[in-house]
Amino acid sequence: MKKQRWTSLSWGWLGERVLALAILLLFGASPAPAVGDDPIAELQATAMAAKSVSWGHWGTAPHRYSAWTSHSNRLIPIYTFGITLESWRQEGSPYASEERLKRLYGRVPKETLHQEATYFDQTQVYELQKQAVEAGKKYIILMVFDGMDWQTTQAAAIFASGKVYRQGRGAGLKFQDYAAAPTDYAYFVTSPYASEAQTNSDAQVVVTLGEHRGGYSPERGGWTPWDVPADPDYLISRSRELVHAYTDSAASATSMTSGIKTYNVAVNVDVEGRHVEPIAQWLQREKNFRIGVVTSVPISHATPAAAYANNVERGDYQDLSRDLLGLPSISHREEPLPGVDVLIGAGYGAEAREDGNQGRNFVPGNRYLTAEDLDAIDVERGGQYRVALRSSGKPGRDVLEEAATTAAQRGERLFGFFGVSSGHLPYRTADGQYNPVADARGTERYRLADVEENPTLAECTRAALKVLGRDARPFWLMIEAGDVDWANHANNIDSSIGAVLSGDEAFAEVVAWIEERRAWADAAVIVTADHGHLFFLTDPTILLPR
Repeated sequence: MKKQRWTSLSWGWLGERVLALAILLLFGASPAPAVGDDPIAELQATAMAAKSVSWGHWGTAPHRYSAWTSHSNRLIPIYTFGITLESWRQEGSPYASEERLKRLYGRVPKETLHQEATYFDQTQVYELQKQAVEAGKKYIILMVFDGMDWQTTQAAAIFASGKVYRQGRGAGLKFQDYAAAPTDYAYFVTSPYASEAQTNSDAQVVVTLGEHRGGYSPERGGWTPWDVPADPDYLISRSRELVHAYTDSAASATSMTSGIKTYNVAVNVDVEGRHVEPIAQWLQREKNFRIGVVTSVPISHATPAAAYANNVERGDYQDLSRDLLGLPSISHREEPLPGVDVLIGAGYGAEAREDGNQGRNFVPGNRYLTAEDLDAIDVERGGQYRVALRSSGKPGRDVLEEAATTAAQRGERLFGFFGVSSGHLPYRTADGQYNPVADARGTERYRLADVEENPTLAECTRAALKVLGRDARPFWLMIEAGDVDWANHANNIDSSIGAVLSGDEAFAEVVAWIEERRAWADAAVIVTADHGHLFFLTDPTILLPR
Protein backbone atom coordinates (compact mmCIF):
# COMPACT_ATOMS: atom_id res chain seq x y z
CA MET A 1 0.00 0.00 0.00
CA LYS A 2 1.32 3.43 -0.96
CA LYS A 3 2.10 5.82 1.83
CA GLN A 4 -0.56 8.54 2.18
CA ARG A 5 0.47 12.03 1.10
CA TRP A 6 0.81 14.50 3.96
CA THR A 7 -1.44 16.93 2.03
CA SER A 8 -5.14 17.37 2.63
CA LEU A 9 -6.02 14.80 0.00
CA SER A 10 -6.44 12.29 2.81
CA TRP A 11 -7.99 14.67 5.34
CA GLY A 12 -11.20 15.84 3.71
CA TRP A 13 -12.69 19.32 3.94
CA LEU A 14 -12.17 19.84 7.69
CA GLY A 15 -8.58 18.65 7.45
CA GLU A 16 -7.92 21.13 4.64
CA ARG A 17 -8.98 24.01 6.90
CA VAL A 18 -6.76 22.79 9.73
CA LEU A 19 -3.82 22.34 7.38
CA ALA A 20 -4.22 25.82 5.92
CA LEU A 21 -4.09 27.40 9.37
CA ALA A 22 -1.05 25.29 10.28
CA ILE A 23 0.84 26.41 7.19
CA LEU A 24 0.05 30.05 7.89
CA LEU A 25 1.30 29.74 11.46
CA LEU A 26 4.34 27.62 10.63
CA PHE A 27 5.73 29.82 7.89
CA GLY A 28 4.59 33.16 9.28
CA ALA A 29 2.55 34.01 6.22
CA SER A 30 0.11 36.86 6.48
CA PRO A 31 -3.37 35.54 7.11
CA ALA A 32 -5.80 35.73 4.24
CA PRO A 33 -8.50 38.40 4.55
CA ALA A 34 -11.13 37.47 7.09
CA VAL A 35 -13.77 35.34 5.39
CA GLY A 36 -16.20 34.97 8.28
CA ASP A 37 -19.37 33.32 7.08
CA ASP A 38 -18.25 33.34 3.44
CA PRO A 39 -17.72 29.64 2.61
CA ILE A 40 -16.54 30.11 -1.00
CA ALA A 41 -13.94 32.68 0.01
CA GLU A 42 -12.85 30.26 2.69
CA LEU A 43 -12.51 27.46 0.13
CA GLN A 44 -10.33 29.69 -2.06
CA ALA A 45 -8.17 30.97 0.80
CA THR A 46 -7.70 27.46 2.17
CA ALA A 47 -6.79 26.04 -1.23
CA MET A 48 -4.18 28.72 -1.88
CA ALA A 49 -2.62 28.23 1.55
CA ALA A 50 -2.65 24.43 1.47
CA LYS A 51 -1.70 24.29 -2.23
CA SER A 52 -3.62 21.02 -2.59
CA VAL A 53 -7.26 20.22 -1.84
CA SER A 54 -9.51 17.26 -2.49
CA TRP A 55 -12.39 19.08 -4.19
CA GLY A 56 -10.73 20.59 -7.27
CA HIS A 57 -7.68 21.89 -9.10
CA TRP A 58 -6.58 24.13 -11.99
CA GLY A 59 -4.39 22.27 -14.48
CA THR A 60 -3.43 18.67 -15.07
CA ALA A 61 -1.82 17.96 -11.68
CA PRO A 62 -4.50 16.83 -9.17
CA HIS A 63 -2.13 17.33 -6.24
CA ARG A 64 -1.68 21.05 -7.05
CA TYR A 65 -4.61 23.43 -6.67
CA SER A 66 -3.03 26.09 -8.91
CA ALA A 67 -0.97 24.65 -11.75
CA TRP A 68 -2.33 26.22 -14.98
CA THR A 69 -3.35 29.86 -15.51
CA SER A 70 -3.98 29.97 -19.26
CA HIS A 71 -6.72 28.85 -21.65
CA SER A 72 -7.63 25.39 -22.93
CA ASN A 73 -9.14 23.65 -25.95
CA ARG A 74 -12.31 22.49 -24.16
CA LEU A 75 -15.68 22.39 -25.92
CA ILE A 76 -17.74 25.49 -25.08
CA PRO A 77 -21.53 25.73 -24.44
CA ILE A 78 -23.87 28.05 -26.32
CA TYR A 79 -27.39 29.03 -25.22
CA THR A 80 -29.83 30.79 -27.55
CA PHE A 81 -33.08 32.67 -26.92
CA GLY A 82 -35.60 33.80 -29.52
CA ILE A 83 -33.83 31.55 -32.02
CA THR A 84 -32.83 27.88 -32.09
CA LEU A 85 -29.88 25.88 -33.39
CA GLU A 86 -31.98 23.67 -35.64
CA SER A 87 -30.18 24.89 -38.78
CA TRP A 88 -26.91 23.69 -37.25
CA ARG A 89 -28.32 20.25 -36.59
CA GLN A 90 -29.75 19.96 -40.09
CA GLU A 91 -26.42 20.91 -41.63
CA GLY A 92 -24.46 18.63 -39.30
CA SER A 93 -21.14 19.17 -37.60
CA PRO A 94 -18.25 20.71 -39.59
CA TYR A 95 -16.11 18.12 -37.82
CA ALA A 96 -17.88 15.37 -39.77
CA SER A 97 -16.98 16.95 -43.13
CA GLU A 98 -13.55 16.90 -44.77
CA GLU A 99 -14.49 19.79 -47.06
CA ARG A 100 -15.73 22.03 -44.23
CA LEU A 101 -12.66 21.29 -42.11
CA LYS A 102 -10.43 22.36 -44.99
CA ARG A 103 -12.34 25.64 -45.22
CA LEU A 104 -11.86 26.21 -41.49
CA TYR A 105 -8.24 25.19 -41.00
CA GLY A 106 -6.81 25.09 -44.53
CA ARG A 107 -6.34 21.34 -44.08
CA VAL A 108 -7.84 18.39 -42.22
CA PRO A 109 -6.09 18.41 -38.82
CA LYS A 110 -4.99 15.11 -37.36
CA GLU A 111 -7.63 13.21 -35.34
CA THR A 112 -10.20 15.93 -36.09
CA LEU A 113 -12.48 14.39 -38.75
CA HIS A 114 -15.22 12.24 -37.17
CA GLN A 115 -18.45 11.23 -38.86
CA GLU A 116 -20.12 10.85 -35.46
CA ALA A 117 -19.25 14.38 -34.25
CA THR A 118 -22.22 16.22 -32.72
CA TYR A 119 -20.39 19.38 -31.64
CA PHE A 120 -20.13 22.47 -33.80
CA ASP A 121 -17.58 25.23 -34.47
CA GLN A 122 -17.20 28.70 -33.03
CA THR A 123 -17.33 30.35 -36.47
CA GLN A 124 -20.96 29.26 -36.73
CA VAL A 125 -21.88 31.84 -34.08
CA TYR A 126 -21.26 34.46 -36.75
CA GLU A 127 -23.48 32.58 -39.20
CA LEU A 128 -26.20 32.29 -36.57
CA GLN A 129 -26.31 36.07 -36.15
CA LYS A 130 -26.54 36.57 -39.90
CA GLN A 131 -29.38 34.06 -40.09
CA ALA A 132 -31.22 35.93 -37.33
CA VAL A 133 -30.96 39.19 -39.28
CA GLU A 134 -32.14 37.47 -42.46
CA ALA A 135 -35.11 36.11 -40.49
CA GLY A 136 -36.08 39.67 -39.62
CA LYS A 137 -34.69 39.98 -36.09
CA LYS A 138 -34.16 43.62 -35.10
CA TYR A 139 -32.31 43.19 -31.81
CA ILE A 140 -29.22 40.97 -31.92
CA ILE A 141 -27.49 40.57 -28.56
CA LEU A 142 -24.31 38.53 -28.18
CA MET A 143 -23.34 37.88 -24.57
CA VAL A 144 -19.79 36.59 -24.15
CA PHE A 145 -18.84 35.28 -20.72
CA ASP A 146 -15.12 35.38 -21.45
CA GLY A 147 -13.43 32.17 -20.31
CA MET A 148 -16.65 30.54 -19.03
CA ASP A 149 -16.44 26.87 -19.94
CA TRP A 150 -18.90 24.19 -18.83
CA GLN A 151 -17.05 23.60 -15.55
CA THR A 152 -17.08 27.30 -14.63
CA THR A 153 -20.80 27.45 -15.39
CA GLN A 154 -21.43 24.34 -13.32
CA ALA A 155 -19.64 25.77 -10.29
CA ALA A 156 -21.62 29.02 -10.38
CA ALA A 157 -24.93 27.23 -10.96
CA ILE A 158 -24.41 24.80 -8.09
CA PHE A 159 -23.58 27.67 -5.76
CA ALA A 160 -26.58 29.69 -6.94
CA SER A 161 -29.14 26.88 -6.81
CA GLY A 162 -27.86 24.53 -4.12
CA LYS A 163 -28.33 21.62 -6.55
CA VAL A 164 -25.70 19.46 -8.26
CA TYR A 165 -25.79 18.40 -11.92
CA ARG A 166 -23.08 16.55 -13.79
CA GLN A 167 -23.94 16.84 -17.48
CA GLY A 168 -26.00 18.71 -20.05
CA ARG A 169 -27.38 22.24 -20.06
CA GLY A 170 -27.67 22.36 -16.30
CA ALA A 171 -29.86 24.59 -14.15
CA GLY A 172 -29.54 27.24 -11.50
CA LEU A 173 -28.50 30.34 -13.44
CA LYS A 174 -30.93 32.72 -15.11
CA PHE A 175 -29.64 31.96 -18.59
CA GLN A 176 -29.89 28.21 -17.97
CA ASP A 177 -33.44 28.39 -16.60
CA TYR A 178 -35.06 31.08 -18.76
CA ALA A 179 -37.95 29.58 -20.74
CA ALA A 180 -40.17 32.54 -21.68
CA ALA A 181 -38.83 32.45 -25.26
CA PRO A 182 -37.69 29.68 -27.63
CA THR A 183 -34.34 28.46 -26.32
CA ASP A 184 -31.68 25.97 -27.35
CA TYR A 185 -28.32 24.59 -26.24
CA ALA A 186 -25.25 23.04 -27.88
CA TYR A 187 -21.45 23.27 -27.74
CA PHE A 188 -18.58 23.96 -30.10
CA VAL A 189 -14.82 23.84 -30.77
CA THR A 190 -12.79 27.02 -30.23
CA SER A 191 -9.37 26.01 -31.61
CA PRO A 192 -7.80 28.75 -33.81
CA TYR A 193 -6.10 28.49 -37.18
CA ALA A 194 -2.71 28.97 -35.54
CA SER A 195 -1.12 29.87 -32.23
CA GLU A 196 0.22 33.35 -31.47
CA ALA A 197 1.83 35.12 -34.42
CA GLN A 198 4.65 37.62 -34.55
CA THR A 199 3.24 40.90 -35.85
CA ASN A 200 4.31 44.47 -36.62
CA SER A 201 1.77 46.97 -35.30
CA ASP A 202 3.28 49.93 -37.14
CA ALA A 203 3.22 48.23 -40.55
CA GLN A 204 0.08 46.23 -39.71
CA VAL A 205 1.59 43.02 -41.07
CA VAL A 206 1.89 39.45 -39.89
CA VAL A 207 5.56 38.48 -39.76
CA THR A 208 5.27 34.78 -38.88
CA LEU A 209 2.47 32.54 -37.65
CA GLY A 210 2.82 30.56 -34.44
CA GLU A 211 4.23 27.05 -34.64
CA HIS A 212 1.04 25.20 -33.61
CA ARG A 213 -2.03 24.73 -35.82
CA GLY A 214 -5.61 24.20 -34.73
CA GLY A 215 -7.82 21.14 -34.57
CA TYR A 216 -9.77 19.07 -32.08
CA SER A 217 -9.45 15.42 -31.03
CA PRO A 218 -12.54 14.23 -29.13
CA GLU A 219 -10.76 11.02 -28.13
CA ARG A 220 -8.28 13.14 -26.20
CA GLY A 221 -10.31 16.20 -25.18
CA GLY A 222 -13.79 14.69 -24.83
CA TRP A 223 -16.90 14.30 -26.97
CA THR A 224 -18.86 16.61 -24.67
CA PRO A 225 -17.82 19.54 -22.45
CA TRP A 226 -18.45 17.50 -19.30
CA ASP A 227 -16.35 14.49 -20.34
CA VAL A 228 -13.24 13.81 -18.29
CA PRO A 229 -10.48 14.16 -20.90
CA ALA A 230 -8.45 11.07 -21.71
CA ASP A 231 -5.39 13.27 -22.27
CA PRO A 232 -5.66 16.46 -20.17
CA ASP A 233 -2.30 17.70 -21.44
CA TYR A 234 -3.74 17.70 -24.97
CA LEU A 235 -6.20 20.43 -23.98
CA ILE A 236 -3.33 22.82 -23.20
CA SER A 237 -1.05 21.90 -26.12
CA ARG A 238 1.32 19.88 -23.94
CA SER A 239 0.58 16.35 -25.10
CA ARG A 240 3.60 14.37 -26.26
CA GLU A 241 1.52 12.66 -28.95
CA LEU A 242 -0.57 15.42 -30.55
CA VAL A 243 -0.53 19.20 -30.26
CA HIS A 244 -3.39 21.41 -31.40
CA ALA A 245 -3.36 25.14 -30.66
CA TYR A 246 -5.74 26.46 -28.04
CA THR A 247 -7.22 29.88 -28.67
CA ASP A 248 -6.79 33.29 -27.15
CA SER A 249 -9.67 35.76 -26.82
CA ALA A 250 -8.80 37.73 -29.96
CA ALA A 251 -8.88 34.80 -32.38
CA SER A 252 -11.97 33.33 -30.74
CA ALA A 253 -13.89 36.62 -30.70
CA THR A 254 -12.94 37.14 -34.35
CA SER A 255 -14.42 33.72 -35.13
CA MET A 256 -17.70 34.72 -33.51
CA THR A 257 -17.90 38.19 -35.07
CA SER A 258 -16.35 37.57 -38.49
CA GLY A 259 -16.79 33.85 -39.09
CA ILE A 260 -13.18 32.86 -39.80
CA LYS A 261 -10.39 30.95 -38.11
CA THR A 262 -7.31 33.09 -37.59
CA TYR A 263 -4.15 33.29 -35.50
CA ASN A 264 -4.01 34.16 -31.81
CA VAL A 265 -3.74 37.96 -31.20
CA ALA A 266 -5.58 38.78 -34.47
CA VAL A 267 -8.50 41.21 -34.30
CA ASN A 268 -10.70 40.80 -37.38
CA VAL A 269 -7.84 40.03 -39.74
CA ASP A 270 -7.08 36.75 -41.48
CA VAL A 271 -3.84 34.78 -41.26
CA GLU A 272 -2.24 37.04 -43.89
CA GLY A 273 -3.22 40.20 -42.02
CA ARG A 274 -6.04 41.22 -44.37
CA HIS A 275 -9.06 42.92 -42.85
CA VAL A 276 -12.27 40.94 -42.52
CA GLU A 277 -15.58 42.66 -41.83
CA PRO A 278 -17.18 41.82 -38.49
CA ILE A 279 -20.94 41.54 -38.40
CA ALA A 280 -21.27 44.84 -36.52
CA GLN A 281 -19.57 46.77 -39.33
CA TRP A 282 -21.77 45.01 -41.90
CA LEU A 283 -24.98 45.66 -39.97
CA GLN A 284 -24.05 49.32 -39.53
CA ARG A 285 -23.19 49.77 -43.21
CA GLU A 286 -25.86 47.66 -44.88
CA LYS A 287 -28.78 47.50 -42.42
CA ASN A 288 -28.61 50.84 -40.54
CA PHE A 289 -28.21 49.08 -37.18
CA ARG A 290 -26.95 50.91 -34.14
CA ILE A 291 -23.95 49.19 -32.58
CA GLY A 292 -23.16 48.79 -28.89
CA VAL A 293 -20.33 47.26 -26.89
CA VAL A 294 -20.35 46.74 -23.11
CA THR A 295 -17.60 45.08 -21.10
CA SER A 296 -16.41 44.69 -17.52
CA VAL A 297 -12.75 44.84 -18.61
CA PRO A 298 -10.86 47.45 -20.67
CA ILE A 299 -12.83 48.93 -23.57
CA SER A 300 -10.35 47.74 -26.21
CA HIS A 301 -9.37 44.36 -24.80
CA ALA A 302 -9.57 41.49 -27.28
CA THR A 303 -13.28 40.65 -27.08
CA PRO A 304 -14.81 44.14 -27.16
CA ALA A 305 -12.24 45.17 -29.77
CA ALA A 306 -13.23 42.26 -31.99
CA ALA A 307 -16.82 43.43 -31.87
CA TYR A 308 -15.87 46.17 -34.34
CA ALA A 309 -12.17 46.99 -34.85
CA ASN A 310 -9.41 45.66 -37.14
CA ASN A 311 -5.78 45.16 -36.14
CA VAL A 312 -3.04 42.56 -36.57
CA GLU A 313 -2.21 42.87 -32.84
CA ARG A 314 -4.68 42.67 -29.96
CA GLY A 315 -2.30 44.61 -27.71
CA ASP A 316 -2.50 47.79 -29.83
CA TYR A 317 -5.09 49.12 -27.40
CA GLN A 318 -5.14 52.82 -28.20
CA ASP A 319 -5.60 52.18 -31.92
CA LEU A 320 -8.31 49.63 -31.25
CA SER A 321 -10.12 52.23 -29.14
CA ARG A 322 -9.84 54.68 -32.04
CA ASP A 323 -11.58 52.20 -34.33
CA LEU A 324 -14.35 51.69 -31.79
CA LEU A 325 -14.81 55.45 -31.37
CA GLY A 326 -14.63 56.45 -35.03
CA LEU A 327 -11.20 58.11 -34.94
CA PRO A 328 -8.29 57.69 -37.40
CA SER A 329 -6.22 54.65 -36.40
CA ILE A 330 -3.16 52.78 -37.60
CA SER A 331 -5.42 50.35 -39.49
CA HIS A 332 -7.93 52.96 -40.76
CA ARG A 333 -5.82 56.07 -41.32
CA GLU A 334 -7.41 57.77 -44.31
CA GLU A 335 -11.00 56.68 -43.79
CA PRO A 336 -11.82 56.01 -40.13
CA LEU A 337 -14.57 53.60 -39.25
CA PRO A 338 -17.89 55.30 -38.31
CA GLY A 339 -17.50 54.11 -34.71
CA VAL A 340 -19.98 52.34 -32.44
CA ASP A 341 -23.02 54.08 -30.97
CA VAL A 342 -22.41 52.91 -27.40
CA LEU A 343 -19.13 51.89 -25.76
CA ILE A 344 -19.11 51.27 -22.01
CA GLY A 345 -16.33 49.55 -20.14
CA ALA A 346 -13.23 49.81 -18.02
CA GLY A 347 -9.65 50.95 -18.37
CA TYR A 348 -10.02 54.26 -16.53
CA GLY A 349 -6.99 54.87 -14.31
CA ALA A 350 -4.78 52.28 -16.03
CA GLU A 351 -1.60 54.22 -16.78
CA ALA A 352 1.51 53.25 -18.74
CA ARG A 353 4.67 55.10 -19.72
CA GLU A 354 5.54 52.69 -22.53
CA ASP A 355 4.01 49.70 -24.29
CA GLY A 356 5.91 47.71 -26.88
CA ASN A 357 2.80 46.15 -28.41
CA GLN A 358 1.31 49.51 -29.34
CA GLY A 359 3.90 50.69 -31.83
CA ARG A 360 5.48 54.08 -32.39
CA ASN A 361 2.24 56.01 -32.08
CA PHE A 362 1.66 54.94 -28.46
CA VAL A 363 0.97 57.94 -26.23
CA PRO A 364 2.08 57.66 -22.58
CA GLY A 365 -0.77 58.01 -20.14
CA ASN A 366 -3.90 55.90 -20.15
CA ARG A 367 -3.05 52.59 -21.76
CA TYR A 368 -6.39 52.31 -23.58
CA LEU A 369 -7.44 55.85 -24.48
CA THR A 370 -5.35 58.97 -24.90
CA ALA A 371 -6.41 62.30 -23.37
CA GLU A 372 -6.45 63.82 -26.85
CA ASP A 373 -8.80 61.11 -28.16
CA LEU A 374 -11.08 61.51 -25.16
CA ASP A 375 -11.37 65.23 -25.86
CA ALA A 376 -12.01 64.54 -29.56
CA ILE A 377 -15.04 62.35 -28.95
CA ASP A 378 -16.67 64.43 -26.19
CA VAL A 379 -19.92 66.01 -27.35
CA GLU A 380 -19.16 69.00 -25.12
CA ARG A 381 -16.09 69.64 -27.28
CA GLY A 382 -17.71 69.01 -30.65
CA GLY A 383 -17.46 65.21 -30.65
CA GLN A 384 -20.16 62.56 -31.08
CA TYR A 385 -20.29 60.99 -27.61
CA ARG A 386 -21.93 61.92 -24.35
CA VAL A 387 -19.10 60.99 -21.98
CA ALA A 388 -19.51 59.39 -18.54
CA LEU A 389 -16.28 59.01 -16.56
CA ARG A 390 -15.55 57.59 -13.15
CA SER A 391 -15.89 60.64 -10.90
CA SER A 392 -14.59 61.14 -7.39
CA GLY A 393 -17.34 61.01 -4.79
CA LYS A 394 -20.12 60.21 -7.29
CA PRO A 395 -21.87 56.83 -7.57
CA GLY A 396 -20.91 55.23 -10.87
CA ARG A 397 -24.46 54.04 -11.54
CA ASP A 398 -25.74 57.63 -11.24
CA VAL A 399 -23.02 59.10 -13.45
CA LEU A 400 -23.72 56.54 -16.16
CA GLU A 401 -27.50 56.70 -15.85
CA GLU A 402 -27.52 60.48 -16.15
CA ALA A 403 -25.33 60.38 -19.26
CA ALA A 404 -27.43 57.60 -20.82
CA THR A 405 -30.64 59.50 -20.19
CA THR A 406 -29.24 62.67 -21.74
CA ALA A 407 -27.81 60.78 -24.72
CA ALA A 408 -31.12 59.02 -25.34
CA GLN A 409 -33.10 62.26 -25.11
CA ARG A 410 -30.76 64.21 -27.39
CA GLY A 411 -30.02 61.47 -29.90
CA GLU A 412 -26.33 61.28 -28.98
CA ARG A 413 -23.87 58.43 -28.76
CA LEU A 414 -22.68 57.24 -25.32
CA PHE A 415 -19.20 56.52 -23.99
CA GLY A 416 -18.70 55.25 -20.44
CA PHE A 417 -15.21 54.83 -18.99
CA PHE A 418 -14.79 53.32 -15.54
CA GLY A 419 -12.67 50.81 -13.61
CA VAL A 420 -9.97 50.39 -11.00
CA SER A 421 -6.25 50.88 -11.55
CA SER A 422 -5.76 47.29 -12.70
CA GLY A 423 -8.05 47.99 -15.63
CA HIS A 424 -11.36 46.27 -14.89
CA LEU A 425 -14.51 46.83 -12.88
CA PRO A 426 -14.18 45.63 -9.27
CA TYR A 427 -14.34 41.86 -8.98
CA ARG A 428 -17.60 40.71 -7.49
CA THR A 429 -17.21 37.62 -5.31
CA ALA A 430 -19.64 34.74 -4.83
CA ASP A 431 -21.30 36.36 -1.81
CA GLY A 432 -22.20 39.46 -3.84
CA GLN A 433 -19.52 41.59 -2.19
CA TYR A 434 -16.26 42.94 -3.61
CA ASN A 435 -13.70 41.31 -1.34
CA PRO A 436 -11.49 38.87 -3.30
CA VAL A 437 -9.10 36.63 -1.38
CA ALA A 438 -5.66 35.41 -2.43
CA ASP A 439 -5.18 33.73 -5.80
CA ALA A 440 -2.46 32.96 -8.33
CA ARG A 441 -2.10 36.66 -9.14
CA GLY A 442 -2.09 38.02 -5.61
CA THR A 443 -4.96 39.66 -3.77
CA GLU A 444 -6.92 42.61 -5.14
CA ARG A 445 -7.95 45.25 -2.62
CA TYR A 446 -10.65 47.86 -3.20
CA ARG A 447 -11.40 51.06 -1.39
CA LEU A 448 -15.03 51.90 -0.79
CA ALA A 449 -14.71 54.48 -3.55
CA ASP A 450 -13.62 51.78 -6.02
CA VAL A 451 -16.93 50.02 -5.53
CA GLU A 452 -19.18 53.07 -5.24
CA GLU A 453 -17.71 55.02 -8.16
CA ASN A 454 -18.09 52.16 -10.64
CA PRO A 455 -21.30 50.74 -12.14
CA THR A 456 -21.93 47.00 -12.33
CA LEU A 457 -22.08 45.12 -15.63
CA ALA A 458 -25.87 44.97 -15.27
CA GLU A 459 -26.04 48.75 -14.84
CA CYS A 460 -23.81 49.21 -17.89
CA THR A 461 -26.12 46.93 -19.86
CA ARG A 462 -29.19 48.89 -18.76
CA ALA A 463 -27.57 52.16 -19.87
CA ALA A 464 -26.60 50.72 -23.25
CA LEU A 465 -30.12 49.46 -23.90
CA LYS A 466 -31.57 52.86 -22.99
CA VAL A 467 -29.50 54.56 -25.71
CA LEU A 468 -29.59 51.82 -28.35
CA GLY A 469 -33.31 51.15 -27.91
CA ARG A 470 -34.53 54.73 -27.69
CA ASP A 471 -36.64 54.29 -30.84
CA ALA A 472 -37.58 51.62 -33.37
CA ARG A 473 -34.16 51.50 -35.08
CA PRO A 474 -32.54 48.02 -34.90
CA PHE A 475 -29.35 47.38 -32.98
CA TRP A 476 -26.58 44.86 -32.36
CA LEU A 477 -25.07 44.68 -28.88
CA MET A 478 -22.15 42.74 -27.48
CA ILE A 479 -22.00 42.34 -23.69
CA GLU A 480 -18.82 40.84 -22.26
CA ALA A 481 -18.49 39.49 -18.73
CA GLY A 482 -14.72 39.70 -19.11
CA ASP A 483 -13.92 39.27 -15.43
CA VAL A 484 -14.84 35.57 -15.64
CA ASP A 485 -11.69 35.10 -17.68
CA TRP A 486 -9.55 37.23 -15.38
CA ALA A 487 -10.78 35.29 -12.35
CA ASN A 488 -10.04 31.97 -14.03
CA HIS A 489 -6.58 33.12 -15.07
CA ALA A 490 -6.03 33.86 -11.38
CA ASN A 491 -7.34 30.42 -10.36
CA ASN A 492 -9.89 32.05 -8.06
CA ILE A 493 -13.10 30.03 -7.66
CA ASP A 494 -14.66 32.77 -5.51
CA SER A 495 -14.15 35.55 -8.04
CA SER A 496 -15.04 33.21 -10.90
CA ILE A 497 -18.44 32.40 -9.41
CA GLY A 498 -19.01 36.07 -8.62
CA ALA A 499 -18.17 37.07 -12.19
CA VAL A 500 -20.59 34.54 -13.67
CA LEU A 501 -23.34 35.77 -11.35
CA SER A 502 -22.55 39.36 -12.36
CA GLY A 503 -22.95 38.41 -16.02
CA ASP A 504 -26.14 36.52 -15.19
CA GLU A 505 -27.60 39.74 -13.78
CA ALA A 506 -26.71 41.49 -17.05
CA PHE A 507 -28.61 38.75 -18.88
CA ALA A 508 -31.60 39.49 -16.64
CA GLU A 509 -31.45 43.14 -17.74
CA VAL A 510 -31.52 42.06 -21.38
CA VAL A 511 -34.57 39.82 -21.04
CA ALA A 512 -36.35 42.39 -18.88
CA TRP A 513 -35.86 44.99 -21.65
CA ILE A 514 -37.21 42.55 -24.26
CA GLU A 515 -40.14 41.45 -22.11
CA GLU A 516 -41.13 45.03 -21.29
CA ARG A 517 -41.52 45.68 -25.02
CA ARG A 518 -42.97 42.25 -25.78
CA ALA A 519 -40.23 42.02 -28.39
CA TRP A 520 -39.18 38.37 -28.40
CA ALA A 521 -40.46 38.08 -31.98
CA ASP A 522 -37.85 40.69 -32.91
CA ALA A 523 -35.00 39.57 -30.64
CA ALA A 524 -32.17 37.04 -30.81
CA VAL A 525 -30.01 36.57 -27.72
CA ILE A 526 -26.90 34.37 -27.76
CA VAL A 527 -25.11 33.50 -24.51
CA THR A 528 -21.76 31.78 -24.84
CA ALA A 529 -18.03 31.97 -24.09
CA ASP A 530 -14.97 32.42 -26.24
CA HIS A 531 -12.85 29.65 -24.73
CA GLY A 532 -12.32 27.52 -21.65
CA HIS A 533 -9.76 27.19 -18.88
CA LEU A 534 -8.71 23.98 -17.12
CA PHE A 535 -10.53 23.81 -13.81
CA PHE A 536 -11.59 20.40 -12.50
CA LEU A 537 -14.36 20.45 -9.90
CA THR A 538 -13.84 16.90 -8.65
CA ASP A 539 -16.32 17.25 -5.78
CA PRO A 540 -19.24 19.49 -6.82
CA THR A 541 -20.93 19.03 -3.46
CA ILE A 542 -18.29 21.26 -1.87
CA LEU A 543 -20.22 24.25 -3.24
CA LEU A 544 -23.51 23.30 -1.59
CA PRO A 545 -24.70 25.30 1.45
CA ARG A 546 -23.25 24.04 4.73
